[in-house]
Amino acid sequence: MSAGPQYARLPEAGRFRSIVDFYLTTMRTSVQQQFQYRVATYFYMFGMVAEPVIYLVVWTTIAEQRGGSIQGLSAGYFAAYYIVWTLVRNMNIVYGAPYWEHRIREGRFSGDLLRPLHPIHNDIAYFAGSKVVWILLWLPIAFALTLVFDPLLDPTALEMGVFAVAIWGAYLIRTMFMSALGMLCFWTTRGAAVFNLYMTSELLLSGRLVPLPLMPDWVESIARFLPFQWAFFFPIESLVGDLSARELLGGLVVQAFWILIGLGIFTLAWRSAIKRFSAVGG
Repeated sequence: MSAGPQYARLPEAGRFRSIVDFYLTTMRTSVQQQFQYRVATYFYMFGMVAEPVIYLVVWTTIAEQRGGSIQGLSAGYFAAYYIVWTLVRNMNIVYGAPYWEHRIREGRFSGDLLRPLHPIHNDIAYFAGSKVVWILLWLPIAFALTLVFDPLLDPTALEMGVFAVAIWGAYLIRTMFMSALGMLCFWTTRGAAVFNLYMTSELLLSGRLVPLPLMPDWVESIARFLPFQWAFFFPIESLVGDLSARELLGGLVVQAFWILIGLGIFTLAWRSAIKRFSAVGG
């Protein structure tokens, strides 16, 4: 087996068009698949929104019992935060480290290497197409939650625009870092401990469990230097919070920074991983 996929030797313009065509075709296929199995997709979505809905009920109840707010955050804020979180939760679903282990163990990875494009392209394009459908299916869920919990949500046009970009930035951040973590599977079949440690850190430092302003100052300080909050807290806060234009646009820049960092880590890990796979396979 060769040391890596044999990429097509095309002129830059032709290669770019081929990649765009691949993304559009894969996304279109994914959309058709999601609609074909829309009942299963909807039940899957319900499972994914269960987590933020639980947080929503808990924190709005606590806020109401404490006179309507917790540390200056009102019950309406919590309602808005976790309703938006239900969409961010679905947007952040990516192929994690266990999937890399599965595709290697089941022999699918060898076939992926025969394609003219890096496997990460298929991963990104397939889930991107799925998320178009998930956004549409999310709308009635958000409407129902809004009727029940009365969120405090009045975004400006800029906030809505930034949010629309930020949820895709969050998706790419998680894709890059989860894929990089998946490279451990080329060295060990017992990467669950590292994966669980990563997920626990993400849970505590991303705003996924509770909004970051409720966390101790030292936790917020640590979170500033990690990618987690830019995949969770920032997209939510861009729509729910009262961020300035500078903070909103600056947040998108930071997201782009973490996407590039994640891509760099993944690229370096991939080069080592594919050499190991080729050596063992050979």
